[in-house]
Amino acid sequence: MKLAHVLALLVGALWVPSANAAPEEVSLLFAGDIMLDTLPGESVARGVDPFLGFSGILAAADLAVGNLECSVATSGAPEEKRFTFRAHPRTLPVLAQHFAAVGLANNHSGDFGKAALTETMAHLAENKLPFFGAGKDLASAHEPLLVERGGLHIALLAYDEFQPRSFEAGADYPGVAWSEDEQVVTDIRRARQLGADLVFPFLHWGWEGEREPCARQRELAHRLIDAGADAVIGGHPHVTQGAETYHGKLILYSLGNFVFDGFHEDATRTGWLLRLSLTKKGVTRWDTVVAKLDDQGSPQPALDARSPCGSGQEIFSCLAGRR
Repeated sequence: MKLAHVLALLVGALWVPSANAAPEEVSLLFAGDIMLDTLPGESVARGVDPFLGFSGILAAADLAVGNLECSVATSGAPEEKRFTFRAHPRTLPVLAQHFAAVGLANNHSGDFGKAALTETMAHLAENKLPFFGAGKDLASAHEPLLVERGGLHIALLAYDEFQPRSFEAGADYPGVAWSEDEQVVTDIRRARQLGADLVFPFLHWGWEGEREPCARQRELAHRLIDAGADAVIGGHPHVTQGAETYHGKLILYSLGNFVFDGFHEDATRTGWLLRLSLTKKGVTRWDTVVAKLDDQGSPQPALDARSPCGSGQEIFSCLAGRR
């Protein structure tokens, strides 16, 4: 076993509630963009697990969530856009080994049309891998995924606001949840009404390659915290962006890539894996682990790299409301 894998297992094993934490503390993990076409898909076809480097860290979480940025189907035809991604269904058992749920609200879920998106959702169901941010129609795309862990009821929501908007679900046809401010606020409040103790919106937003969030991202993130979100997590720019706290709650604007090939610069081959420690009072601690993507698009933990809330091989944590 490679040294990086051993260190990843150690980091995962050491992420435990603090000595003074309540026993009901739950760990929630968010990974960035996961694309299982091209080289990552070829790795799976050869029997290679593209998530192996992070297997220990992923396994240590009570709930691991990622953004699945491709259709998973054998049907459909590519849409007229620059990049289209369609992974083979054989990739999903590997994904399901490591993740408890995936978000589908992004600008690639509809790359091969609505039939392929419908097939994607069917394959996810067959592999017992829950999804959120897409559905058979508009109402189901906006439904929160409600997950119970350690007595906590956690609501996951996902939204896309990067074109093409034609991927959006309609009243009677499948698609993704589009980020309309009033609708997102309504969804957060409804999740509370459905019994959620904690609500986490996962946003696909911002501009590709931009290292800082734009004014639109900041304004929307603050509004969602005001509406009752316990943290706001983002992706899409293919690079990491900043983290901040607003009214004591975390906003992480972009996690960057997690499994994705075709990138050559360090910024686009670097992602953050976010870990949150939760109680019914909210997020009590959080940290990030740096992921460095190799030539196959697979992430390897870089425990000596800096990221929000710590650096080096120390186990670092942030208290809620602090960076």
